[in-house]
Amino acid sequence: MLEMHALLDVTDCHWESIDSQPNYWYEGRCPQSGELLRLPRTLISEDLARGLMQYLAADDSYDREGKMYGILLVEMPSGEQGILKAFSGLLNGCSIVEGWVPPIPGRDRVAFEEARTLTELEAMKQELIALNQLPQRQEYAALFREFEVQMQVLSDRHRNCKQQRDEKRQLLCQTLPAETLEIALEQLNQESRLEKIERRQLKRQRDETLQPLKQLIEAADRRMRALKQRRKELSRELQTQMHAAYTLVNFLGTSRSISSLMPTNSIPTGTGDCCAPKLLHCAAVHNLKPLAMAEFWWGPPSGDKIQGEFYGACGDRCQPLMGFLLSGLAQNPIVSNINGGLTGGLEAQPLLPTSNNFSCGTGILLVTQMLPIIYEDNWLIAVNKPSGLLSVPGRYFENQDSVFSRLRNLLPDSLNLTIVHRLDWETSGILLLAWDKETSSQLRQQFAKKQVHKVYEAVLSGTVKVDAGTIALPLWGDPENRPYQQVNWECGKPSVTRFQVMVKEGNHTRVEFLPLTGRTHQLRVHAADVRGLGIPILGDRLYGCRAAANRLHLHARELSFEHPQLGEKLHLQAETPF
Repeated sequence: MLEMHALLDVTDCHWESIDSQPNYWYEGRCPQSGELLRLPRTLISEDLARGLMQYLAADDSYDREGKMYGILLVEMPSGEQGILKAFSGLLNGCSIVEGWVPPIPGRDRVAFEEARTLTELEAMKQELIALNQLPQRQEYAALFREFEVQMQVLSDRHRNCKQQRDEKRQLLCQTLPAETLEIALEQLNQESRLEKIERRQLKRQRDETLQPLKQLIEAADRRMRALKQRRKELSRELQTQMHAAYTLVNFLGTSRSISSLMPTNSIPTGTGDCCAPKLLHCAAVHNLKPLAMAEFWWGPPSGDKIQGEFYGACGDRCQPLMGFLLSGLAQNPIVSNINGGLTGGLEAQPLLPTSNNFSCGTGILLVTQMLPIIYEDNWLIAVNKPSGLLSVPGRYFENQDSVFSRLRNLLPDSLNLTIVHRLDWETSGILLLAWDKETSSQLRQQFAKKQVHKVYEAVLSGTVKVDAGTIALPLWGDPENRPYQQVNWECGKPSVTRFQVMVKEGNHTRVEFLPLTGRTHQLRVHAADVRGLGIPILGDRLYGCRAAANRLHLHARELSFEHPQLGEKLHLQAETPF
């Protein structure tokens, strides 16, 4: 039985005081009509989601694994409003948990095959662990090192002996008559031959000792490759069966399998197990009208996911399903549309540019707030990028709004516009673009040769003990946990930052950073790492700041470089907004 949650069970916020302007749109195109269908994430739904966060924070069991959670504000046939809540994947190993939206139906049809496959996959996993931990691997490594030492000792001794023989040959050639010299030189040659025999014998002993172990290890490695390939095939087969069995229902009452809605042979693992599809499917099945939805991450960080932050529909698993799931949903009067008038929570409209919107060619509407231009001439343009805006379009559907996108769509003759460097999404300040490739190339060379003088201003979430200095730490980005950067003395690339404390403001410190290199998240890591300043930048939740802040307090304040075409020094400044 579906469990609905009353609004007061989740939040005690007074909604009449909240602006319901959407902060994000869940959207997709109707498969039949091609119309753009939309459902908002509003301040109201975010406040409801924060109520769920408080519920999760009160129970330690929810902190063990990081995952997405979501709520859907719905209107029941009676006109009352309630909340559905969902989690992605499994919750502590369970797909069905009391009080939460159930999984997409169809899993039970492949339950036996799933159990059999999971048992087989677990057996493969244990065999892989055993093969990887073969005692012969350590034995081989230890013996190999021993023989390497013996070979080195032997080589050193033979080298000394050869040197002595060479000196002796030279002396004998100067002192002995011909008939005696020949015998003496033959004795030296015999010593050389014996040393070569000794070396070959040691190599033979090494090979005879190591070869059986090597063959056993190579056989284990072949078995591991075969197991990994089979494991991948089994997982793919199971996912294919599950996606064919999973059945989604939309607000037209239409049922479709996930495999029929996703591109052929490109269905990512976990499709159908995310919050948004589960919530919308559940609402459609129970004749509930969605009003607003919000999804957030809870638990240990993963990649760019941070506890308590809101996120949109994932681009590879959820976004392709949105158009079908939203089909048939009637408009509701609770939220304002993007142009300011009262409309439904779902918009069904063709993409038409207006004075407030433009199409970026991908089907998503972007707000065209014009960016403050700091400098502009025939060759380059510099803008003051706000925090919360990408420098260039992201990979997924919901990440298309950016400085580059806005300028390309708004400025005339911008076909050849290129971006010279980038700032993090959360960082504000001077961003440089060029009107032509030659200017862009010359500017990039100045950045690469460290000829560009950059000044950043930041507020740290604590008090710094040292007033000035230089931080030099090697940074490395773990490919399994992007975009997080960490100090790694073996794999990291050099990064150097000079800093100067400007003023101490209560429990915070305002600092001026002068980066001499340009690594990803360089200033953020240099501030947060204990081998740097040991205090994260205010608002930098990715690197450990837990203090309340409305943004990342990092601003690219100054940029100085030589104008590629005019040959004169250009010094740009953008006032720090915090």
